[in-house]
Amino acid sequence: MPSTILDTRRDQMFPVLSGDELSRVRRFGAVRTYAAGEALFRTGQGGHGMFVILSGRVAVSRRDADGHDAPIAEEGPGQFLAEVAQLSGQPTLVDGRAVTEVEAVVIPPERLRALLVAEAEMGERIMRALILRRVSLIEAGAGPIIVGEADDSDVVRLQGFLARNGHPHFGLDPRRDEAARALLQRFAVSRDELPIVLCPGGEILRNPSEVELARCIGLVQRVDPDKLYDVAIVGAGPAGLAAAVYAASEGLSALVLDTRAFGGQAGASARIENYLGFPTGISGMALMGRAYNQARKFGADIAIPDSVERLDCKGEDGAFRLELSCAESARARSVVIASGARYRRLDVDNLALFEGGGVHYWATPLELALCAGQEVALVGGGNSAGQAVVYLASQVAKVWLILRSADLAAGMSQYLVDRIRSLPNVEVVTESEVVELEGCDDCLAAVRWRHRRTGQETRRELKRLFLFIGAEPNTAWLAGCDIEIDEKGFVRAGAEVGAGRRPLETSRRGVFAIGDVRAGSVKRVAAAVGEGAQVVAAIHAYLADGGAPVAAPRAPAVAEPEPTRV
Repeated sequence: MPSTILDTRRDQMFPVLSGDELSRVRRFGAVRTYAAGEALFRTGQGGHGMFVILSGRVAVSRRDADGHDAPIAEEGPGQFLAEVAQLSGQPTLVDGRAVTEVEAVVIPPERLRALLVAEAEMGERIMRALILRRVSLIEAGAGPIIVGEADDSDVVRLQGFLARNGHPHFGLDPRRDEAARALLQRFAVSRDELPIVLCPGGEILRNPSEVELARCIGLVQRVDPDKLYDVAIVGAGPAGLAAAVYAASEGLSALVLDTRAFGGQAGASARIENYLGFPTGISGMALMGRAYNQARKFGADIAIPDSVERLDCKGEDGAFRLELSCAESARARSVVIASGARYRRLDVDNLALFEGGGVHYWATPLELALCAGQEVALVGGGNSAGQAVVYLASQVAKVWLILRSADLAAGMSQYLVDRIRSLPNVEVVTESEVVELEGCDDCLAAVRWRHRRTGQETRRELKRLFLFIGAEPNTAWLAGCDIEIDEKGFVRAGAEVGAGRRPLETSRRGVFAIGDVRAGSVKRVAAAVGEGAQVVAAIHAYLADGGAPVAAPRAPAVAEPEPTRV
């Protein structure tokens, strides 16, 4: 049985604070006493923050698929009870019960974030433990239980949503799991109602949307329509998360909104090897997960999934108003457009029939498990496509890489080109495009592609097709705000929209554009992160000036010529 993070990094997951450190944490919370057998917190309850044990012992456990307690650890004096969810007051995924009488400092979420910032060395150890505990819960399959056939498109959709948001979950397939069949019988669920989701709080959802699932597990809370944020950041990709980290760490109240998951397209990268500071590479999900937790550490409010339907640039008191899905709204003194791009879709008539079932836009462990040992096709010629090919080739029988261009190196970094050419189970098909998909229901059976010059067609029986064919700017929600975009739909910003504009500011003062959605941006993760940091300086200047335009630069004074020196 492979080792778990609980086996290999237990000391880092459950550190013991010194007496001096315990004295220092007291000022961040209040001391409470719990009787032996009393619950400190229960699965599904939110808002608790962190418990620091002064005396006594607490047993921590999670509930398995049968509803039984599965022990995790027993903690004592100097140890603390929390994981990353408690940074923002989200519901806990475990139970904590006093084994003996317990005295503990209870630190609410906002004070926990203050502790992490004020106590740098201790905060680093606590933050590392919180992250490792979340990873351990993911490994263990804590959290909501999804019951349905593993290859069902709705099961893949729900599991993908939770995985890309770093949320623990567990899947049960009634074709193989007795526990799944028992659950269906207990709750009188018929096969045509699948998948169902059992939320940690006890609620049952029947084939829910991502928003319904997020509400049930407490992943997203309702946005306060009366709160006025300093900045609303639309998009939680590299640019948006960087802006959130720098804004929140510099004292600005920040709201981050994204329609599906944090990480954007970067989060879909199986391995990024040319990002500065990671010589051995890092997965896009790991990199973006760190940024997401960093933004939460500094106090940014993050609402995922929560889609912005429209931006109102004529709100009350000069504030911008964002109309959200589910009839919600948010207000902010400035807005950052970091909405990136939507995945480009193939121009094939029946594509929608297979999306989520046999056609995928991500290559993660979830998709890899579905196609291990099979032949697959992948369409795309950029770095994201190359990273996905390398990742898939490690487990599948063969990858057919289909390119419109005549050369693999036309749009891909050389290190990926070299690696792909060295893989024996990858065949590169150039100057070709997919013209037909075959199958029934949502099950893909075959893919047909055509050579663009010769017209020769090739048909392969394949159950999985991956699409990495670029993206189109996600700017439809700006239609009512008169923000200038270019002929391709990207947002213009800075000097090109007129004099008196701050860096990255659009044609509408107080609205900024960063990352892939900005016209002329460099489509790289590092560039997006840089713009996320840069835009915060521009926002500070905008807010300090009360939204006034930047003064035109003065002509330099003409100096009197100095006398010639002999």
